Amino acid sequence: PLSSIQLRQKSTTLRIASGSSELDAMCGGGFFRDSIILVSGATGTGKTVTVQGIIEGLSHAGVPCFVADVKGDLSGLAMAGSPTGKIHDIFAARAKEIGQDDWVCADTPVQFWDLFGDQGHPIRTTISEMGPLLLSRLMDLNEVQEGVLTIAFHVADKDGLLLLDLDDLQSMLTECANRADELTTTYGNVSKQSIGAIQRSLLQLRTQGAEHFFGEPALEIDDFLTLDDKGRGIVNILAADKLMQRPRLYAAFLLWMLSELFEQLPEVGDLDRPKLVFFFDEAHLLFDDAPHHLLDAVEQVVRLIRS
Repeated sequence: PLSSIQLRQKSTTLRIASGSSELDAMCGGGFFRDSIILVSGATGTGKTVTVQGIIEGLSHAGVPCFVADVKGDLSGLAMAGSPTGKIHDIFAARAKEIGQDDWVCADTPVQFWDLFGDQGHPIRTTISEMGPLLLSRLMDLNEVQEGVLTIAFHVADKDGLLLLDLDDLQSMLTECANRADELTTTYGNVSKQSIGAIQRSLLQLRTQGAEHFFGEPALEIDDFLTLDDKGRGIVNILAADKLMQRPRLYAAFLLWMLSELFEQLPEVGDLDRPKLVFFFDEAHLLFDDAPHHLLDAVEQVVRLIRS
């Protein structure tokens, strides 16, 4: 029961704007600053439309947003409505009924992204930037296998070899297997069995399309934090229709993005507006079968933001 839940953190009474003045009024002045907002409801009740309205308001207020578009609904943000549209008369009548006579159709500045490079700019990072820790979590390696992967990264570093893509990492692991006796003497046991297990995990990543994600040029996280020439926040829309069918690849991207945000964004205290708002549209499709390391990373980020 809810009565048994004990809150261990004191909540604030300060509120921030949601991006929609009407929604702010309904909520009593906006969202609580340290709150986590869940938009829920049955099919067709307007969850995505509500999120779209919040995104439009935040963009207008100069706040960049990032959202994964699972069904293609949110791509319409890029184009203003038209008086010749099929539902324009119905929409105009409803707006007049609720007293909104001064509305105009407007677009929202968007930037399309796609890990596969088909429906937007490709998102890429290098194996070296991902690092052995995140890769180990992503591939669900045990402690011994994680240690061998860390050795492979260290040897590549020492030899001045940059690991850009999956081919580079597989070649490095093959080199470590060939030098197993030498490396064991220096770094500890490097067994061919562990290297074989890592290679099989890499093969699973490759079958889900990870070769599209790992490579150059590597994306700068600041590319998500931009404004247009009118001072509106750019809405970054990630095409996720194919991505949702590849949970490991999606997890790789989210793990990388969350770690990059926390490594690169400075501690600035309480701001009057967010640096970036991240929306998990159709969240159940993402989290139902998500790797536990991804869930841990999301929970950690939420806890750190709230603290």
